[in-house]
Amino acid sequence: MHVAGFDLISIARSLVNDVVELSRLDGRVKGYLERLGWRRAVVIAMGKGSIQMALGALNVLEVDGGVIVTPRGTGRPVDGLEVIESSHPLPDESSLKAGEAVLEWARVAGRLGRLLVLVSGGASALVEKPIDPLTIDDVREATRLLLGCGASIHEINGVRKHLSLVKGGRLATTAYPAEVRGLYASDVPGDRLDVIGSGPTVADPTTYCEALEVTRRYGVYERLPERVSRVLEEGCRGLREETPKPGFQLLSRTVNELVAANIDVLRGLEVKLRSMGFNTLILTSRLEGESREVGRALASITMDVIERGVPVQPPAAILAGGETTVRVRGRGRGGRNMELAFSWALSMRYWGYRGEAAILSMDTDGIDGFTDAAGAILVPGLVEELISMGVDPYRVLEDNDTYTAISRVGGLIVTGPTGSNLNSIQVILVSGRSSTRAPS
Repeated sequence: MHVAGFDLISIARSLVNDVVELSRLDGRVKGYLERLGWRRAVVIAMGKGSIQMALGALNVLEVDGGVIVTPRGTGRPVDGLEVIESSHPLPDESSLKAGEAVLEWARVAGRLGRLLVLVSGGASALVEKPIDPLTIDDVREATRLLLGCGASIHEINGVRKHLSLVKGGRLATTAYPAEVRGLYASDVPGDRLDVIGSGPTVADPTTYCEALEVTRRYGVYERLPERVSRVLEEGCRGLREETPKPGFQLLSRTVNELVAANIDVLRGLEVKLRSMGFNTLILTSRLEGESREVGRALASITMDVIERGVPVQPPAAILAGGETTVRVRGRGRGGRNMELAFSWALSMRYWGYRGEAAILSMDTDGIDGFTDAAGAILVPGLVEELISMGVDPYRVLEDNDTYTAISRVGGLIVTGPTGSNLNSIQVILVSGRSSTRAPS
């Protein structure tokens, strides 16, 4: 499988390091603060990219104290800042400790005058302070149900904001009258600041009633902890104060900016792939939907490239990014990127294609689902290899067991936590050679 003298799988593997480097956050924060002109501030950093973002800030600022909240196992000492390792993707007691810490530092900033809040993906689980009378166990169970029901991240975080004293702008209101800057690294399709990390410094356009409707739409309402459903019901009836909305006075001294996004990674990859001789097309940075269905759709696009040269002529590199979802039905191991890649390869087999194409599907944070893999690199022929081993590929999808299947054919990508989180990346490579068709 060669383009310009290179093996497609080797090219895909070489792109993994590029994805990691293009996702770095420290330089982006440093550049923003140099332009802003701040020299001192309290610093709160939360999310999978919190340490990178904080180190970028420390290149510019003298800090008046603050805290970094990072996933368990990724912490390191940082001069002048407390470091808390917390839980992801489900909150626990460490998330509660982190929530109390960030609220206290926000109050300190309210007295000192300036607060810098650095937010990256994962912050929603890592930092939590439930509203009364909820417990962290209530929020944990609600989060577990929402993550497995197929709801989008926009919908999930719309619910989370209405259970928290940190999310949905409430952190910034705690710091009033301090001047607040919220810098966001996006891990959500569309880069909405109020959704990234559940927008702790951003006015929340969603409502209790909308949050309640999400739980009903996806069939989790009846399984929610009783206190959670009661809070949502009370809020919808106007018995609880809403999250801060646009124009709210206590957010009048807060400015929020996007400093890094998925499209930045896609554009960087596009430059490299063009230099290697590929015709490139960025489809979208807003990819959403059920992972297996998105994989099928991307396979259909791949086949049109191969057979008709549309929407781009081979040799081609089709790029996309975003965050798909998995409705968990089975008891296997997997993640959204592995399931997408596996569905793509299986669909290519359905279309009868055995030729020269490959897919890279990975998460920029290095963690796909509840596994140690970042994603997968697959070619259509690997499905045949699995079948020859006695594996039923349709059963793999039914059981959500793509990690096990892909590991058997050496298709896993393992990077470890990258210290960033700019969502998922998909790259489909098609050679310039004529296709090889076989009956499905």
